Amino acid sequence: MVLEKIAEFASRHNMFARGSALGVAVSGGADSVCLLEALVALRERFELGLRVLHVDHCLRAESKQDAAFVSALADRHGLPFELHVADAGALAESGRENLEQAARRIRLEFFHGRIGAAAVGRVATGHTLSDQAETVLFRLLRGSGTAGLAGILPVTREGLVRPMLAVTSAEARAFLSGRGIEWRDDHTNESREFMRNRIRLELLPLLEQDYNPAIQAQLAQMAGWARDEESYWAAEIPILFSRLAARKGRSWILDVAGVAGLRPAVARRLIRHAIQAAKGDLNQIEFQHVERILALAASLEGHGRVVAAGIDALRSFEWLRISRFEEEQTGRVQIATLPVPGEVALPGAAYRIRTTLVQGYNEGQRLQVLDWEKVSGPLQLRYWLPGDHYQPSGCDKSAKLKQMFQLGRVPLWERRFWPIIEGSQGILWSRRFGPSSAQSPTPDSRSVLLIEEIEENS
Repeated sequence: MVLEKIAEFASRHNMFARGSALGVAVSGGADSVCLLEALVALRERFELGLRVLHVDHCLRAESKQDAAFVSALADRHGLPFELHVADAGALAESGRENLEQAARRIRLEFFHGRIGAAAVGRVATGHTLSDQAETVLFRLLRGSGTAGLAGILPVTREGLVRPMLAVTSAEARAFLSGRGIEWRDDHTNESREFMRNRIRLELLPLLEQDYNPAIQAQLAQMAGWARDEESYWAAEIPILFSRLAARKGRSWILDVAGVAGLRPAVARRLIRHAIQAAKGDLNQIEFQHVERILALAASLEGHGRVVAAGIDALRSFEWLRISRFEEEQTGRVQIATLPVPGEVALPGAAYRIRTTLVQGYNEGQRLQVLDWEKVSGPLQLRYWLPGDHYQPSGCDKSAKLKQMFQLGRVPLWERRFWPIIEGSQGILWSRRFGPSSAQSPTPDSRSVLLIEEIEENS
């Protein structure tokens, strides 16, 4: 019965490519030993070449005995055996991750490395239906959305497969006991120190006894529903995102009206997609973070900001910028001499300012030129500062740049590195608003200074 469940589940999820090499992750525990025995029994049906993989995390005094036990299992079946040794405790002591996270990362890096080196096509792990139920309940208690409730995936993009998700841990142990096959028990699995262990040892048995004898299967079924929901949205949200978002450097700019007009379920997924696109992952992103960002989009106020869990969401006018949060190391008080001709860049900017002297005046360049004969003294390039004002060409009076930003609907994130050219007469030019009235060229101008903004990646 166990073999047929595993075979059917593996076939339904296209886990095995016929004729391929499959890594089998074996810790020595009952679940992973059952996985190995089942795959040995099924290898001819699926035409598999098996390779046993074992990771020693150096966390237990018995870890060397575990490795020897698994090695003997591989020998008994005539299978190649690979041992990977890494000190998870030492990594955890660095403070970047806890012990469980360090051990998991070690395993995944080893498995992905074997796939990447083409030693195996995929790696099978011994996660069971019981592990799935435990994971779903764990995430439910922590307030996960449907992405988290999808639980342990049968097949990952990186090449991990879980054929044992069709059977419970009790079924795995019964399978081994019925064939007289031994396994190794890890005493740390009995510790109540970890929440996952308490769920497995206390909460799930209580739910089975007093509420629903089939709770494990029901929770696994919930994971399947959630997984199918996520699969649907994984195809739909990128299409919507491409319509409502545009990339700007390392940030994504979203149309506020478009986001605010979505139903909440869709808007939440869109914001999560934007966060992942900007940050690279959704680590530590919680429901309240997404809700606060959605509130920015729905607000009647033109400006607002949410900084949390490594993400920076900034609302300005009808746009919402999602970017990775980075401490601002560069202030705006930066001044550089602007050579004529020549070019210069200020710290923090993604562009250079280039100057060129040309003969005659071209109306099409009116916002990028100064009458060179009306300019005196050396030129300096700097960023806009509060209080800056000048009279642009075509205007009847001087105005503050802050007012120009408001009227021109310049988003807040674009203002920080807004370039200004200054001479002895004051501000001579600024981005978008062009030359000052006094230095603006005319059709009679003979020598004209052309100002160009050159993108750094051009």
